[in-house]
Amino acid sequence: MISNEHHEQASSTGPTSPSAVTVDPPKANDYNSFAEAYTAANETNLINAHYERPAMLALAGDVAGRRILDAGCGSGPLSAALRDRGALVSGFDASAGMLELARRRLGDGTDLRVADLGSPLPYADDTFDDVVASLVLHYLEDWGPALAELRRVLKPGGRLIASVDHPFAINLMHRQADREADYKYFDTTNWTEEWTMGGQTALMSIWHRPLHAMIEAFTGAGFRIMVISEPEPDPAARELFPEVIASTPRFLCFLFFVLQAD
Repeated sequence: MISNEHHEQASSTGPTSPSAVTVDPPKANDYNSFAEAYTAANETNLINAHYERPAMLALAGDVAGRRILDAGCGSGPLSAALRDRGALVSGFDASAGMLELARRRLGDGTDLRVADLGSPLPYADDTFDDVVASLVLHYLEDWGPALAELRRVLKPGGRLIASVDHPFAINLMHRQADREADYKYFDTTNWTEEWTMGGQTALMSIWHRPLHAMIEAFTGAGFRIMVISEPEPDPAARELFPEVIASTPRFLCFLFFVLQAD
């Protein structure tokens, strides 16, 4: 297992352990507090720039002319890559600070909106050919309302391409930290992590759910599972991170899905 430090972390070695800190919900997952530092780390690190994003783009395939919604777009690196491949991209995020960085990257002409994935979305029914949800679902306790909204805004036959924390990697992380009794694999559990990057610290609240619960949520929302992927890192990672890749050429970190709206 490589470090499961999610897409917001810069480090790429060593497991991260859940924090014992209890935090009021409004203070957790505050991307505004470290938007610049997060974006800088996300641009070049192993697990995002050379593992998660390349995997998402490979699963998306030929997107020229397709209208794509980037759900939880952050500062817009995936949106930019999809647009470079000919997609017509819209995006939303709960963080106004992250969206400001996305606007700098994508320009004022891109449809970017402040919206919460767990709430009704400001888009009409049957609008998008694809939705990409990059490492965002694991912030939600209940996937039902979010998946229903994503299904609503997709055209019939459209795709939801999603990446999430790999549940086996999360379980291994808890076992390595001797917290297995509190964080059992088959339970849906929440914990907080303290992230520090660029001299800034933020508390993040994350939800684990087992694989069968993910599958039930997807199918219950009207999606058909087309692909489940556990990819290799991008080939460029071998030159950029030689020691890490030499010791762990394949690793558990994220799990990827391609889902079709029935």
